[in-house]
Formats: sequence, C-alpha cells, structure tokens
Amino acid sequence: MKFLWHFWVSVVILAVAASAWSTNQSRGVSRRTALLSGISGAATLLQVLPAVGADLSFATSSTGLQWADARVGSGEVPKKGSSVSIDYSMSTTGARYGTKIYSTQDKNTPFRFTIGDGTAIKGLEQAIIGGDGVPAMQPGGIRRVIIPSSLGYESLAKPIPGMQYQDCQEGKGVGPIPPVPAAFEEYQRFKNIYCNANRPYQPDLVMDIKLYGKRAP
Repeated sequence: MKFLWHFWVSVVILAVAASAWSTNQSRGVSRRTALLSGISGAATLLQVLPAVGADLSFATSSTGLQWADARVGSGEVPKKGSSVSIDYSMSTTGARYGTKIYSTQDKNTPFRFTIGDGTAIKGLEQAIIGGDGVPAMQPGGIRRVIIPSSLGYESLAKPIPGMQYQDCQEGKGVGPIPPVPAAFEEYQRFKNIYCNANRPYQPDLVMDIKLYGKRAP
C-alpha cells in the first residue's frame, strides 16, 4: 500500500509539473506571436499590407532596436540633414486597455522633420537612416521597429520638481507626439504612458513607418 501511495503521489507531481511547463511554454509562444504579428489590437503596417505582419522576421541592432521590413522601397536613402516625410502608426507593448496609441493616417497628417535636428527620438532616426547593422530605408519602404526606452521617450519620464508631467507637446522637444487638439485623446494616452514621472518604467514602443520621397504625400 505504501508503494502504491508513493507511486500515485509521484504521478500527480509529474502531471502538475508538466502542466506548468506547458503553460509557461504557451505563454512564451503567445508573447512572441503577439510581438511579431503586430501587437494585438495595433494597426497592421499602416493598413496597407494586412497579411504581412505575421510573416515578419526581426533582426536586432547593437543598440537594441528591433526591425523588420514589410516592403523595401527604392531610390535615394535619407541621411543626417535630410528633410523627411513619413506616415507612422504608434503602439505600445505594455498597455492594459489595448495597444494602439496613434496613427498619422487616422488624421491624414504625415510627420515631417529633419534628420538630426533633435525633434525626433533616436530610435525613429535609426529606423530611417540606419546604422549599427540597420540598413537605411528607401522611399516607399515600410518598416516595423520595436524601440526600447533608451532610444525612445526615456527623457520625458524624468521627474521635474512639483510636476507630474513634462511639457510633452508636438514641436516642444523630442517627437513624434500625437498632435493637439487634432488627436487629443491619443495625446492623453501617449502622455500617460511615455510622459509620466509617476511611471518611470516605459514599455517598448512599436512603430510602423512608411517613408515618402522628397515630396510630401
């Protein structure tokens, strides 16, 4: 009887361990699947290549930027000092109520800036002009990037005495930032996640970027 009791206890322990291992594996696979397929609830590659998100294969640069091309463009590549025009979709990997924050296509307002002038986060500039193993984008190209906070809005979460939020507005520091008043709700969502001194941890930022040529779209 004692042998049978020990036998069944062993069976139960093995079953519980197998179940836990399976659950952890499923969680890992689910997380990777969500990440590579576009982050659940986010716009899919600017809604122009709806079937591509799940097939993306990401590479990681030495700076921590992850990138994958959904469409390779053609023509002259931008460089530091170039004025560029892009459409982008901005999402987050760590939100309780969905992941999409803002898309320029929702408001038909492309983001225009000059590479290297300090108005765009480092991760966006690297995504466009390349570097550290990342090739430069070409006009017409569409790229998804996963940007760590060190290349994103980390500076906006630094506390200022007596203030919970920095002055996070488009045109007043590093961007892109959802424009106000055109995208007020999206701006509030962005501010709570990436411009909040009470939230020093910032989740990775996911951006789908479409680069245009010298002329604005």
